[in-house]
Amino acid sequence: MDAIDLFELREYFNQRQMMLCFNGPISRSLIEEVGNALKNYLQAENAHPSAAMDVFAVYIEMTQNIRHYAQSHGYSDVDASATVVVARDCEGRYLVQAGNLVETADGEALVARLQQIGAMDKAQLKAAYKEQLRKPRTENVPSGAGLGMLDMARKTAQPLQASLSAAADGRSFFSLRALI
Repeated sequence: MDAIDLFELREYFNQRQMMLCFNGPISRSLIEEVGNALKNYLQAENAHPSAAMDVFAVYIEMTQNIRHYAQSHGYSDVDASATVVVARDCEGRYLVQAGNLVETADGEALVARLQQIGAMDKAQLKAAYKEQLRKPRTENVPSGAGLGMLDMARKTAQPLQASLSAAADGRSFFSLRALI
């Protein structure tokens, strides 16, 4: 393996205002530890409390979804890896992005559902969220782009953006982006 130029990597992160970046297997304890680091970073940055809560909530939702998906599909640690980035945009808004390997059909269905959610205005999102809350939940049956996705969509400044990139073994890499 070639040596990594950490200074170059640092400059790359700084230019893109990346405050947190993670790539690798994700566990419940790691989600918690990185979440604590994120909270501390946002406090140190004097982020507005509601923005900090939204960033944290979106980070938790995204990473827990990745972990649950990988577990439900029996993925190995390598296949259960996540890529997570929290950054600022040029207008000072927070950007939370996360991605993971998924079965291609699952990814396609998720992207389609997120496009439907993205077409909703704030009132429609609120109504869909309330409707989803009232639905009976069957234990051990994944809801797929349900309450958590609707909640994230309600917290964002723009519609959630999802994409799918072909990967090996009939899988794809699913990416989700939230701007807060």
